[in-house]
Amino acid sequence: MNAALTPAQLLASLEWRYATKAFDTRKLPDATWAALEESLRLTPSSFGLQPWKFLVITDPAVRAKLRPVSWNQTQVTDASHLVVFARRTEVTEQDVNEFFHQMVAERQADPAALEPYRQMMIGGVVKGKDPAAQKEWAARQLYIALGQLMGAAAALAVDTCALEGIDPAAYTEILGLKGTGYEVVVACAVGYRSGADKYAQLKKIRYPKARVIAQV
Repeated sequence: MNAALTPAQLLASLEWRYATKAFDTRKLPDATWAALEESLRLTPSSFGLQPWKFLVITDPAVRAKLRPVSWNQTQVTDASHLVVFARRTEVTEQDVNEFFHQMVAERQADPAALEPYRQMMIGGVVKGKDPAAQKEWAARQLYIALGQLMGAAAALAVDTCALEGIDPAAYTEILGLKGTGYEVVVACAVGYRSGADKYAQLKKIRYPKARVIAQV
């Protein structure tokens, strides 16, 4: 890694970020979006299993269908990009094996040496969690990706708004995910804030460090 943000630059980008309520019509440059898309792909996950799919919704007609099942939030149709986060409905031994084989190939590793890790993944996720627990686990991984996207966007001076005020079942239906092994959990609008968004000028309200961070 070459240049890095200074601590001051990092904090400035996080102070600048807010939940954007109104986006303007500007589109993200291709290179900027490509970097944010890659930040999603690079998101860490438990065991590295990546139990997700990220749907990038740019078709205005599809976004128009999603808006009524999103509390009519304007971000759904107005932001440059809309990312929908879907989790695996079930994590199977086949999923573990797919990841395992890719890991062996890309790291040129001895499969026998990594076999204990494969067994740990199967025991910890496939056999060690019932269907409800698997879904909860997969949703937690999605929120890691959501946070990574929002932090990366702020570092590039790109605005975001996480959208939990959606109907996940309706999203899953509209986006044709039923029966695919994926279901929607949350979404995020990505773009540039409107100059008319009054929320951009409001002071960020956070508890003091002494309340939320403890040194042990």
